[in-house]
Amino acid sequence: MNLYEKLVNKEEKISLIGLGYVGMPIAVSFAKKADVIGFDVNKQKIELYINGVDPTKEVGNEVINNTTVDFTSDETRLREAKFHIVAVPTPVRDDHTPDLTPVESASRTLGRNLTKGSIVVFESTVYPGVTEDICVPILEKESSLKCGVDFKVGYSPERINPGDKVHRLETIIKVVSGQDEETLDTVAKVYELVVEAGVHKAASIKVAEAAKVIENSQRDINIAFMNELSIIFNKMGIDTKAVLEAAGTKWNFLNFSPGLVGGHCIGVDPYYLTYKAEQMGYHSQIILSGRKINDDMGKYVAESTVKKMIKANKQINGAKVAIFGVTFKENCPDVRNTKVVDVIRELEEYGIDVKVVDPAADKIDIWNEYRITLSNIEEIKGIDAVIFAVPHDEFKTIQLVDVKRMFEPKEYNLKAMIEVAATSEFNIAVDRKDSVLVDIKGMFNRNEAESAGFLYWRL
Repeated sequence: MNLYEKLVNKEEKISLIGLGYVGMPIAVSFAKKADVIGFDVNKQKIELYINGVDPTKEVGNEVINNTTVDFTSDETRLREAKFHIVAVPTPVRDDHTPDLTPVESASRTLGRNLTKGSIVVFESTVYPGVTEDICVPILEKESSLKCGVDFKVGYSPERINPGDKVHRLETIIKVVSGQDEETLDTVAKVYELVVEAGVHKAASIKVAEAAKVIENSQRDINIAFMNELSIIFNKMGIDTKAVLEAAGTKWNFLNFSPGLVGGHCIGVDPYYLTYKAEQMGYHSQIILSGRKINDDMGKYVAESTVKKMIKANKQINGAKVAIFGVTFKENCPDVRNTKVVDVIRELEEYGIDVKVVDPAADKIDIWNEYRITLSNIEEIKGIDAVIFAVPHDEFKTIQLVDVKRMFEPKEYNLKAMIEVAATSEFNIAVDRKDSVLVDIKGMFNRNEAESAGFLYWRL
């Protein structure tokens, strides 16, 4: 009986190393078909999972509460498994070079507990060669086992889109690879247990690694083009969103829009590819140019906000600005590498007092990572400008009349106002012409905002 059959018959177990936004949903999916050990070094996170709490909001508390995943922070439990999936983050350092510390650490942990006959599949985004040239030697050293003889390795890049309830592990074609045909066949069959969309067998581990790293690089470049267009059109006094809507009527026009590019994938993966290219003697031209544009957008948004405030005759030093949304994308609590923080820091350089509202963000994470304290929506009053940075669903009930009230210095209950505005013909007379509204993702109608007396700006 082969390993695949033993997993299906629950004679062997699958382990997940790294239970974040990627690893945890994978563990939960596999637990419907096999026995799964979910391992993470973060004991607090494990306690939350054991108590039925999903801090990532990827599958929800009810699913976590009912899953059969055996959550643990005890690394020796990995010895019970024969099919291991490593799904730890691969960030970049401040100098934009790859930080392989998490994947190296995970390899050491797994290596100490690796047993003969195991298959190790890495899902972390890396540049071509990391799995075989960096991870395998660590596994061999820690386990005293020989790769290709005592254990095998594969690579299957994660494609989970945090916060996306449509494109899930089950519905996205899974790229799989293995060091030999037998390993590839086993890895493919195991993933086919849970991936309804099917698998694509890559020609080699390096091909699979390269495929992953260019997926987000391509998206990064396309968004950079949109951001550059936004800068150009703003100088021309042309509305970028209107231009894209017009151009989008052509059948082959690509549907991208300008925005802040953060998170653990799109804003990171291109640097892995260009780093490896530099090692091979090639200096990227297109990829790094796109990265520079996207990395500078936070500063551009902040500077554009200040210019609008000056036009509104606001005193900049000591001004109050409210920012709605701080996560790297909508409807997701993840604040890793969020570029909204770049906007905040740049505004603070001008001496501006910034208040941040985000019901989706993890308060502990945002404090630990950036030392930012979140405010409640009711606290937002007497401001000089408001920036809607992330279009969370929770913000979509907010009307322009509610935004107008935020500029008033007097006490009021904004939350109650929003509830009233959403269910009645409630309206107020607009008499202020100095309310700066920065709408990064175009949540509001430009004409309505300007008619309501806002100094309106968006990418």
